[in-house]
Amino acid sequence: MSGINRRAFLGTASSLPLFAQADLQNRIPNRRTLSGRLSAAALREKLLTSWKPYPTASDRDAWTALPAEVKDHVMKAGEQALGKPYAPLPASLFLEYARTGNRSRFEAVQSGRRSHLRDVVLAECIEGKGRFLDDIADGVWSISEETFWGVPAHLGAQRRGVGLPEPGEPIIELFSAETAALLAWTRYLLRPQLDKVNPLVGERISLEIERRMLGVYHRRNDFGWMGLNNDHPVNNWNPWISSNVLTCALLAENDAARRAETVYKILTSLDRFLDSYHEDGGCDEGPSYWSRAGASLFECLELLRSATGDSVNYFDLPLVRQIGAYIYRVHIAGDWFVNFADAPAKVHPDGALMYRFGVAVGDADLKAFGAYQVQHRGLSLENLGRALPALFGFSEMRAAEAREPLVRNAWMPGTQVATARNRQGSTAGFYFAALGGHNAESHNHNDVGNFVVFLDGKPVLIDVGVETYTAKTFSSKRYEIWTMQSAFHNLPTINGVMQAAGRQYAARDVSFRSDDAGAEFAADIAAAYPKEAGVEKWARSIRLDRAANRIVITDRYALGGATGKVVMSLMTPDPARPDGARALSLSAGARIVIEAPADPGLRVETIPTPDPRLHGVWGDRIYRALIEWPSLPATGELKFSIAAA
Repeated sequence: MSGINRRAFLGTASSLPLFAQADLQNRIPNRRTLSGRLSAAALREKLLTSWKPYPTASDRDAWTALPAEVKDHVMKAGEQALGKPYAPLPASLFLEYARTGNRSRFEAVQSGRRSHLRDVVLAECIEGKGRFLDDIADGVWSISEETFWGVPAHLGAQRRGVGLPEPGEPIIELFSAETAALLAWTRYLLRPQLDKVNPLVGERISLEIERRMLGVYHRRNDFGWMGLNNDHPVNNWNPWISSNVLTCALLAENDAARRAETVYKILTSLDRFLDSYHEDGGCDEGPSYWSRAGASLFECLELLRSATGDSVNYFDLPLVRQIGAYIYRVHIAGDWFVNFADAPAKVHPDGALMYRFGVAVGDADLKAFGAYQVQHRGLSLENLGRALPALFGFSEMRAAEAREPLVRNAWMPGTQVATARNRQGSTAGFYFAALGGHNAESHNHNDVGNFVVFLDGKPVLIDVGVETYTAKTFSSKRYEIWTMQSAFHNLPTINGVMQAAGRQYAARDVSFRSDDAGAEFAADIAAAYPKEAGVEKWARSIRLDRAANRIVITDRYALGGATGKVVMSLMTPDPARPDGARALSLSAGARIVIEAPADPGLRVETIPTPDPRLHGVWGDRIYRALIEWPSLPATGELKFSIAAA
């Protein structure tokens, strides 16, 4: 901690003990360190005193030179928003979460206000005529007047754990941090123009960023997402919030010493995020959260690299490269991704982010996949911090090599996720992904041993995903939600008992192997079930036979009693029908043949999917095929062979 005041660096809450950096390193095992490479004093020397990461609106040549299609897209969005009032956020809308559990309506309005401001800021930068300035000032003022920049669901989450604010002190959560960064970029891009409207607009931005973000971050070390005062793993909140705090520190902090202290504290916090990852870079939150986990980590490191004139560069860390590669390792075909945990099966990752990440770590596959997304899906202008590099890098990305890596195999032993396809670079034939893990992962479903199967790039057996978040989603009643239960994954229900939630409910003896002939994932999932299930062994094997182009699932079991009841669930997006006593035909073009000690009962349930999040992926309905054995021998084997019809 040479060169800085420890109390000033760490901050304190009146009810929590103060500890120094050495205490952090003693209490928390830092296996990979960012903060250990340099001191805060050294960092202060490296941070540029005048940092200009992107052209401001005053740099007319740079904005005028953008490709016409980019400018047209930005102007269309800005003109659609121009002149419309910023939607109100009444107390009754905020209270819906507490009253009914609905969080979507408030969040939609709140997000819409910020999208409105983003769109008119970019349009004014493109046009440069002042036409949007009053609208921008209205947005800055209305957002500044909001009592709370976050969402009610997150306010409750902070109050339930550490991180209780002092009376009247704001808290820092995901969307309060996003809001602060939005205003910081707005001032950076348009400060002289806003001063012509009225200097109070820019001054208000500075005031609110200090009051709600930088001052709070400077004083506090006890928000759980920071990972600075506990040994609990952190999730995507850590880099997501850190990227926005870092943006504010670099753009809006005028005190050089405090800027360096804040950046150093962010590095210490990011160390905890890296500590939560295995060396393979697997994201246990799923591919949709990668954009706010691994990709937000990239943004932090890229901001720091830029703000130090390339003198602080962490992209040589092997783990950072592995975290980037995760997103294409779980890509199946088109928009389909491996979606274990709270992730939709269709994901639209930000191609510009992927491209930039690939360039930074020297990963040609990630770079090409990012270019492919940009060229086929267009730019994602989610927020100003991501929009600016996307806009100014579009011409390069449009001209770059573009392809889907479509890796033949991926094995991430830390998260125990395996994937395999028939051949490298092609969606033809069968593909499977399987999961070991445990039932206390971030955004967990009770799904140890679950798998998905695709044929020619189309889903055959699926992971349903998750419905729209409500208060129940992150409450003690989470596992009452059907999408979280093992009976609605491709798993057995044993003696009427599903898998249970908790770290102890985990896979054992997990392995993966692959060669030209095939690929096989294996795990004993018996321990994922509570003792009432009466299961001693459930050794599951999922094998891709590349020569025969088929998938074989083999479950070798041992039950505690003389016999046992087993119901195997198989989730499919298309109708399935019994085809004889021991087969199912799926309209997706596959047929499942069952080998077992006795003929099963076969039935198929239709499950409506009106929830917007599920409906957007699966349409009106999905199906659950139930393969039932009322009385199986105490030991035996069940086999399911999936081949093209």
